Amino acid sequence: MAERTDGAGPSTGTRVGVLTLTAMVVGSMVGAGVFSLPRRFAQETGVAGAIVAWAVAGAGMLTLALVFQRLAVRKPELDAGVYAYAKAGFGDYTGFFSAAGYWASACVGNVTYWVLIMSTLGAWFPQLGAGDTLLAVALSSAGLWLFFLLVRRGIQEATAINRVVTVAKLVPIVVFVLIAVFVFDPAVFAGNWAGESYGSLFDQVRDTMLVTVFVFLGVEGASVYSRHARRREDVGRATLLGFGSVLAVFASVTMVSYGIMPVEEIAELRQPSMAGVLEAAVGDGGTAFVSVGLIISVLGAYLAWTLMAAEVLYVAAKDRDMPRFLARATDRDVPVNALFLSTLLSQVVLVVTLFSADAFDFALDLTAAMSVIPFLFAAAYALKLRATRETYDGAPRATLRADLVVAVLATVYTTFLVFAAGLSFLLISLIFYAPATLLFAMTRREQGRRVFAPAELVVFLAVTAGAVAGVVGLVSGWISL
Repeated sequence: MAERTDGAGPSTGTRVGVLTLTAMVVGSMVGAGVFSLPRRFAQETGVAGAIVAWAVAGAGMLTLALVFQRLAVRKPELDAGVYAYAKAGFGDYTGFFSAAGYWASACVGNVTYWVLIMSTLGAWFPQLGAGDTLLAVALSSAGLWLFFLLVRRGIQEATAINRVVTVAKLVPIVVFVLIAVFVFDPAVFAGNWAGESYGSLFDQVRDTMLVTVFVFLGVEGASVYSRHARRREDVGRATLLGFGSVLAVFASVTMVSYGIMPVEEIAELRQPSMAGVLEAAVGDGGTAFVSVGLIISVLGAYLAWTLMAAEVLYVAAKDRDMPRFLARATDRDVPVNALFLSTLLSQVVLVVTLFSADAFDFALDLTAAMSVIPFLFAAAYALKLRATRETYDGAPRATLRADLVVAVLATVYTTFLVFAAGLSFLLISLIFYAPATLLFAMTRREQGRRVFAPAELVVFLAVTAGAVAGVVGLVSGWISL
């Protein structure tokens, strides 16, 4: 296929509407995470903590969704949302930092999908273990590159498949919730209420935050994919529609599980834990039913995230914030080099899972930790726009008040997420950020510019120091994979 590097926008044939954008949001958010929710929550909290955690996460992510909606309208010229907002608000290197982190979190998140698929099949094929055996990694690697070839065929084909898969994946989840409600035992639910063994309520809520961040990743999907929208307003509508639908699904899956089994037993289930809960409710058929649904769901989510990961690199390169070779796209509007580099990073992380104690939980938590900093920059940019009143000329007082509240709450929430991620995962994240700066250096040299301005150099040195601390922690053993 012919390739282009002129940075031209997509043809009119690749424009998509609000339903397709909503499907991208739902397809991105409903993936591996929802099928792992019962065990992940049961390991950290009881019913009371889960209710508070979903209230905090729902409210916090709603403010973040509203931030993306407002920024899409106020800054329609900015594509690939998360990255573009960080750059516009806080400079080139911060924008690069956000783009690289968001891209890496998407690639690491894609690894969780393959690990969970292999873990699911491991119930019937013990050689696959929990998705972390040599055979499982080999099969997952084959899947990575098969999807690379699929997406390379064209954006239209990929998004059409995603629409179908998004509908298909919701069926087993809805059926699970309905069955769980039917066999729900109030006595078991009451026995799981307090979760005293998990510590204080604050500790329980904090310890579930990375889980909620992971399952809500994708709320920004319509924003990332905004250059393909028919109308800019569709980006905000799709974000809110997708968020509301998925929040209801996630909270329902978590809460009904507490009424089926004691929390101690849920915490010991193998992933996907939703299958174990359904098996306890209806017998062995439940495992097979959920497993089929999981594979469909995860493959759909993987497709959506593969598109978004490549899109971030492509738009950054088109804006001359990544090396120009990443701005190359085929005549079907596929950013082929960005897609290849994304698949390659996922392949590297997939190999690393061979050395982790729990491949799925490690990849899940690292994905969440790497995504919170780009989210924080986006929220802070919305707050900066409101504080300086840029784009707010003539805005009604009610709009000014509402946007200030949304921006402040989103910034506070994302700051709390950085705290909840913990030092260990933040240091592991910096191990990626420091060497990734080579791409930034390549870009500056292509432009004949100095690699770092003084303030950028200070940030780079801080990141490098954190990366060194992360490596030392891994070697000494106080940070564990």
